[in-house]
Amino acid sequence: MAQDIHMRAEGDPSPEPTIGALVHQLSEEIPQLVRSEIRLAQAEVAEKGKRVGVGLGMFSAAGLLAFFGLATLIATAVLALAEALPGWAAALVVAAVLLVGAGVLALVGKGRVSSGQPLKPERAVAGVREDVAILKEVKP
Repeated sequence: MAQDIHMRAEGDPSPEPTIGALVHQLSEEIPQLVRSEIRLAQAEVAEKGKRVGVGLGMFSAAGLLAFFGLATLIATAVLALAEALPGWAAALVVAAVLLVGAGVLALVGKGRVSSGQPLKPERAVAGVREDVAILKEVKP
């Protein structure tokens, strides 16, 4: 290593670039590096977006199949009840049970939505107002 330094000092035909030249080269290469990193990030996000899209499609298909399964179970309940009652009465009983269940869920859901209104973060706003009031008092 000491010999390499000595040879460079004696007039090596390939001298090392100056700091100014290195800084200039770096300033030219940084935008290229940033652009390539941005292209890489875009490609990665696009690939992940495709995977998420396929996953959401599969999840939607699963939901649709579950819906059809539930509908089939409801039809099964009507057919089972039709063994004891006329078909129209069995369908009416199952429909009434489903409508009562829907009504209960709607009322509970309405209560939950009402308890979340308004969407304004009231505690956070009150805390900010309190902080502002304290700062006004402290101000000389």
